[in-house]
Amino acid sequence: MKSEEQLIHQRITKLEELRKLKIEPYPYSYKKTHNTEDILKLNLKTEEKLKDTIKLAGRITSLRVMGKASFGHLQDQTGKIQFYLRDEDIDNYNVFKKLIDIGDIIGITGNVFKTKKGETSIWITKFDLLTKALRPLPEKWHGLKDTELRYRQRYLDLIVNPEVKDTFLKRSQIIKTIREFFDKKGFVEVEIPTLQPVYGGANARPFKTHINAWDLDLYLSISPEIYLKKLVVGGLEKVYTICKNFRNEGVDRTHNPEFTMLESYQAYADYEETMELTESLYEYVAKKVLGTTKINYQGTIIDVKAPWERLTMYEALKKYLKVDIEKMNDMEIKKTLKKFDVEYFHYSKALAIDLLFSVVGPKLIQPVHITDHPKESTPLCKLKRGNNELIERFESFANGWEMTNAYSELNDSILQTRLLEEQEKKGRGGDEEYHPMDKDFIRALEIGMPPTSGLGIGVDRMVMLLTNAKTIRDVIIFPTMRPENK
Repeated sequence: MKSEEQLIHQRITKLEELRKLKIEPYPYSYKKTHNTEDILKLNLKTEEKLKDTIKLAGRITSLRVMGKASFGHLQDQTGKIQFYLRDEDIDNYNVFKKLIDIGDIIGITGNVFKTKKGETSIWITKFDLLTKALRPLPEKWHGLKDTELRYRQRYLDLIVNPEVKDTFLKRSQIIKTIREFFDKKGFVEVEIPTLQPVYGGANARPFKTHINAWDLDLYLSISPEIYLKKLVVGGLEKVYTICKNFRNEGVDRTHNPEFTMLESYQAYADYEETMELTESLYEYVAKKVLGTTKINYQGTIIDVKAPWERLTMYEALKKYLKVDIEKMNDMEIKKTLKKFDVEYFHYSKALAIDLLFSVVGPKLIQPVHITDHPKESTPLCKLKRGNNELIERFESFANGWEMTNAYSELNDSILQTRLLEEQEKKGRGGDEEYHPMDKDFIRALEIGMPPTSGLGIGVDRMVMLLTNAKTIRDVIIFPTMRPENK
């Protein structure tokens, strides 16, 4: 078998021969009349040939040259179709035979027909070279199975594995449908800055950068929350954004340092209303994209039809771990942590509850809202009515993943100041995941923010669920990767 370098050299030689023949290997445009999908939908009888001439363009993915006739397949965004051409039908058959390769992009003119074997095909009467490919595609029968290579060279992945293209077309449809849902409900889409002087809105370690013109450190956004709340203060009562967030964390099946987040904020609403909004969104998107609320994910049927189950965090611990943490003292809680192999470095009851709940999360397969978290879990949320040790926060789970995070938002500027000051002290103590003080945010709250509820949804995980993707890298078209030399 020839090495890739030898094959590239051969193709460069062909490129030079094409230019000697005055054939431009990289023309500027091509006027096509149809896509492959249009042609494959035609209802033809066996051996029927249509009189109308059509023009297609795409990449050659297979090719068989047989003397004075050749067969192959042409692939465009919408699918793949067979083509057939003969020496007697076109003027430059020898050019095709000698200088065209698998991977080249061509335009074809011809007639649609159906072969004896029942395959819809194009009988070529003219072809135009649109791009001479110098690097060969992976051999068809091997495909592109190396996952690292697939993610690094997504362009190859899209060519060789058609189902990958389908996933990203569906992703586009999902995001379009999310926008449609919020637009119909009167929300206004806004943009927030990616470069921020103060990071906040989530417990996460930021990426740090620097603006030379001002000699100033900036941070890539970990969350759009603070900016969206400022807009609610300004009188935009229903806002949302679909944006990139950046968190300086590791990569695993459901995490990527750069990811897509939907966040919405609604004035005069609380977390109860936002639970209903969440259910409605998932139901709407599933029906629009899949035609059903029942999603087959890796063999498990997950039904996102509203209403979803609701459990407090305490109830979830009782149901799934048989742990009644409300009745336990610190010693009993520590024994329970050890029983479930949960490690901790600093003990507090609130932290212990969060850590124990991490054991529960993977058990939550059908959609469920987990409500009423310990107040220490975030400084941005209102205390629960009737129990000031808890907050009005919920996280929605499905397939064992956290899918959403939402609050009744804290709008008491004095209390918010105190809580953020406490967080800032923890940050100065070396914990980079805690919020620094954002004085402008406090100034906005002092102007007055109405009662508000916010919602954050990881778009990538929603796409994973709706496309049956095993890992987040399968739904992020260019996932974060180590450099090849590492």
